Amino acid sequence: MRVSIIVAASENNVIGINNQLPWRLSTDLKYFKSTTLGKPIVMGRKTFESLRKPLPGRPNIVITRQTDFQPDGVYVVSSIDEAIGKANTFEGDELFVTGGSQIFEQAWHLVDRIYLTRVYAVVPGDAFFPAIHGSEWTLVSDERHEADEKNDHAFSFQVWERNQ
Repeated sequence: MRVSIIVAASENNVIGINNQLPWRLSTDLKYFKSTTLGKPIVMGRKTFESLRKPLPGRPNIVITRQTDFQPDGVYVVSSIDEAIGKANTFEGDELFVTGGSQIFEQAWHLVDRIYLTRVYAVVPGDAFFPAIHGSEWTLVSDERHEADEKNDHAFSFQVWERNQ
């Protein structure tokens, strides 16, 4: 199964502040939904708690070290390897790692593709996405969108693939 990351990050690689998204991008939320629907998503406990409930229409796998963490509607595991093993029990050819920072770092060496919404803004934050280095990754798609009444900032939907 392909291991992919899906994330929105600012120009200074911020992905969150106080366990919240630091922008309003309606188009990106729709993109996230259409891209991940029907496919397993893997996230850390803090990311799950920021959602408040499982995302419908796809298996939600939550990584945590807290042995008493058992919310309804999710599969709880203790490592990225266990999460990938669980994802492989579902149909499909791709799973999505959805954050946060620590989970991205743990999964980085396993990832083949990154669906990056690059937000054209520099914002304060306390959660960051790792830098994508051109020697390791190739940009295969880049679709730019301007800011409008539903999107606070201009942004691009980028797809990066790991160089083989």
